[in-house]
Amino acid sequence: MVKRTIDNFDIGQICDCGQCFRMMQKDKNTYSVIASGRYLEVEQKGKEISFSCEEAEFDEFWRDYFDIDRDYAAYMESVNPKDGYLVNAIQFGSGIRILHQDLWEMTVSFLISQQNNIVRIRRCIGNICERYGEVKENFRKERYYAFPRPEILAGLAEDELKECNLGYRSKYVVRTARSVAEGEIDLEAVRDMGYKEAKAELLGLYGVGEKVADCICLFGLHHLEAFPMDTHILQAMEKHYRRGFPRRRYKGFEGVMQQYVFYWELRGEKRQD
Repeated sequence: MVKRTIDNFDIGQICDCGQCFRMMQKDKNTYSVIASGRYLEVEQKGKEISFSCEEAEFDEFWRDYFDIDRDYAAYMESVNPKDGYLVNAIQFGSGIRILHQDLWEMTVSFLISQQNNIVRIRRCIGNICERYGEVKENFRKERYYAFPRPEILAGLAEDELKECNLGYRSKYVVRTARSVAEGEIDLEAVRDMGYKEAKAELLGLYGVGEKVADCICLFGLHHLEAFPMDTHILQAMEKHYRRGFPRRRYKGFEGVMQQYVFYWELRGEKRQD
């Protein structure tokens, strides 16, 4: 067990802000997460965080996964105090961090996310993992499933993932898996690209548009300058930023601000009505 005191970290907000679909609440203070074939439980009481792993695994994987060493307070302090909307959004979502997630998993996850909601996306991904992922066992001797490799999904018929409730998105995932498995796109090479180059490469995948490419860049490549424009963000832009979001002020970490806005639109602003 690893224990840390961490500012600007809220595991509930991280779970619910739409960037991770294999993190689940187990009880009031504890969440489970499956990432890169690993299983972890995180218990939080105030700023005190307990991670159910050894120090070596924490330092090797989870520290980076949760972006522990990044100073999110500096991002929050950069906000224009006259921008009341963004000030409120940041205060509400001050525990959000951008996770370092697996590029392949994020590619599939955000292909599935199109015209979908968080609950259904989680269910779809859970179905895929249970049917096609490697079976593993956690420290409680409970079964869990790794995310299926591209080669596994590439061998399916284009409509086969409809059985996992993907609907028309099934062909997006299968065709993309084939592109990866057959070497049409090299995800290892994409990992080494800058934001613009990586986004251009991802846009070449079947079913990937601007929003999905930016989501993959932000959550799968940790390009913090990516600013995905989904329905929630477009609504916020229409109401509060008619001239466009002030991206120049937040250059290099626009995606962090995007998450504060998204989470506020999703969970917070309606509470103020």
